[in-house]
Amino acid sequence: MLVQSILKSKAAAGVVTVRSDAKVSDAAKLLAEKKIGSLVVSDDGTTADGILSERDIVRELARIGGGCLDKTVAHYMTRDLVTCTGQCSVQEVLTRMTEGRFRHMPVVEEGRLVGIVTIGDVVKAQLTELAMEKDALEGMIMGH
Repeated sequence: MLVQSILKSKAAAGVVTVRSDAKVSDAAKLLAEKKIGSLVVSDDGTTADGILSERDIVRELARIGGGCLDKTVAHYMTRDLVTCTGQCSVQEVLTRMTEGRFRHMPVVEEGRLVGIVTIGDVVKAQLTELAMEKDALEGMIMGH
């Protein structure tokens, strides 16, 4: 299965973004409001400049306290972004997420942000694929 199939099946279209000059407190409010685990950082709304996750914020809260909430997203965002395209396989994305120890991956086509996939999306796609393979094998064994 390809990433583009995951994006088509997702209930919510689009990607929630935040500007790099936004306050971390505003980013945290947006994460809570949207019930999501990360925000793609994009100053123009079309490119992926970085990513800020709940984990990034929690780590800074533990490290320096509530003062981090007054800093800008640029201070804590991950700049070395790992992305994929719609043509990437679910297995490739799962491998990159596991090796990189992250749970959210922006989908970029020709430099333009087109979506985001989560570890949950990828696992669900893998389980769906396995169930289809199981059904097909059972059908072959039973002669259907």
